[in-house]
Amino acid sequence: MTSPSGPSRRTVLAAAAAAAASVPLIAAAPAQAAGAARSRTWDLTVLGTSDTHGNVYNWDYYSDAEYDDSKHNDVGVAKLAALVTRIRAERRGRETLVLDAGDTIQGTPLATFYAKQEPITTTGETHPMANAMNVLGYDAVTLGNHEFNYGLPLLTRWISQLGFPALAANAVNVATGKPAFLPFVIKKVSLGPAAPPLRVGILGLTNPGSAIWDRANVEGRLRFDDMIATAAKYVPIMRARGADIVLISAHGGDSGTSSYGPELPIENPTALIARRVPGIDAILFGHAHAEVAEKFVANERTGEQVLLTEPSKWGQRLSRMDFTLARERGRWKIVKKTAALLNTNTVTEDPRVLAAVRAQHRKTVAYVNQVVARSTVELSAAESRYRDTPILDFINHVQTEVVGRALAGTPYADLPLLSIAAPFSRTAVFPAGDVKIRDVAGLYVFDNTLEAVVLSGAEVRAYLEYSAKYFRTLAPGAPVDPTAISDPAVPDYNYDVFSGVDYDIDIARPVGQRITRLVLPGTDTPVADDARFVVAVNNYRRSGGGNFPGIVRTQVYNEQQEIRQLLIDWAQARGTIDPADFHQPNWKLVREGVPVF
Repeated sequence: MTSPSGPSRRTVLAAAAAAAASVPLIAAAPAQAAGAARSRTWDLTVLGTSDTHGNVYNWDYYSDAEYDDSKHNDVGVAKLAALVTRIRAERRGRETLVLDAGDTIQGTPLATFYAKQEPITTTGETHPMANAMNVLGYDAVTLGNHEFNYGLPLLTRWISQLGFPALAANAVNVATGKPAFLPFVIKKVSLGPAAPPLRVGILGLTNPGSAIWDRANVEGRLRFDDMIATAAKYVPIMRARGADIVLISAHGGDSGTSSYGPELPIENPTALIARRVPGIDAILFGHAHAEVAEKFVANERTGEQVLLTEPSKWGQRLSRMDFTLARERGRWKIVKKTAALLNTNTVTEDPRVLAAVRAQHRKTVAYVNQVVARSTVELSAAESRYRDTPILDFINHVQTEVVGRALAGTPYADLPLLSIAAPFSRTAVFPAGDVKIRDVAGLYVFDNTLEAVVLSGAEVRAYLEYSAKYFRTLAPGAPVDPTAISDPAVPDYNYDVFSGVDYDIDIARPVGQRITRLVLPGTDTPVADDARFVVAVNNYRRSGGGNFPGIVRTQVYNEQQEIRQLLIDWAQARGTIDPADFHQPNWKLVREGVPVF
């Protein structure tokens, strides 16, 4: 293990690039399919996970209970490991590879604790996701966009703790122009004593959106190239180096769309990769958190059917791809390929994984159960998407206080201060009485930092109009179902609520014409187009996440403070959470001026 301070970023990226240039063959244990020599066919199974997001135990740290949802899904690497172990046993030594398509070290209080409270870069401790994944025994992992959330030093340390390669072919070191991480590996596997070795090429592609979402961590250091072009570059190289079959592990969905503007390559290009790049046999993909059991896409040049699969999120599903192979004219040929999703709620957690992370899990549970304040009443986020609620005002109030205090005495001190928050959670609750860290963390589930910019009145209106596309169009008098009031194509985290101005959203009107009232707080004075406001906003949004208009600009405040911790600190410092101190109803949904609720 390296020293707690770790190697310099330049040294690590240079070393990774050097390693990428050689791309070694990695030997795997031999295995034989029963009767393979007689049938002249052999089989290979590839298992895939993705978007585990810091889940090891089947545990909900926000409710301090075993994880459960309306579909009785389970989560965690320990569940995945149990399925993998069962399949390996069922195959009786025949070759089984296990891949992951990224978003691994962010998403739960467990992951946050070892990135923020006791960062592995300081303590030298092995990250819980490295502990868990090493027990499971992966063959390779692709870096997801959330791998970059905590900066390159922590990512580098985590990669060094893995017992298998981490891949990201399209992440390029800006200084050298070379790959910043290993682009691909070719695994040499044995399918049986009567069969020549099979060389399996595995190419990893990360998401270009990291250039926006983690700009502060990667700008000037890493460049994220187009996933389609990168596949087109490396697949022929892998074939030339002897890959008999080529698999891609990609952190990008299959919709062909992006949540950001056209200045970056496509965020979700997986189906396009299959269609446009010849020589690919199958793609494991993630990022969209969707269940795609088996999908075939015909390559437009060769006509070959490329197999795609995506295993949902958090360890709820395991993708299984099965390949039947034969020898033709001295070459390996896939004669059949299939895929399916396996549900992790069918197995009990792997005790080896639980043991490897038990101490870290218990430390995290103890941390999130610390009481930080008392709430005078219960505050719920259940209606925050469509009704002005105190619990969302709590976020905006804290952000406003922090930015206002920081800008005192500056040229921006006299500008009106607005704040933006999104309803990240529908289940968050501050109970009446003791409020714990896990309650606050459950309200603000992302590791965003606080920033501020200056917007004009016209830009505030344009921003609100864009946000208001979240709602379905409902004619006056039509029944309103709060559970179906939003457009399912727009996630909750891409709907923003402002404080500091009063406004109405008319959901009977077409998108782009819905902000029918926008006035200064407590008045009937319309917000002038040339008015100027300081706007507190999270780094994800300010960097372009969600493609909101006008917000990507130079910050007037950016002290790299995590918003979730600011909420915890505010509650701890005051000891009491009372909505009378911060709840100021300032927006509502209407239809032709009549409130919807």
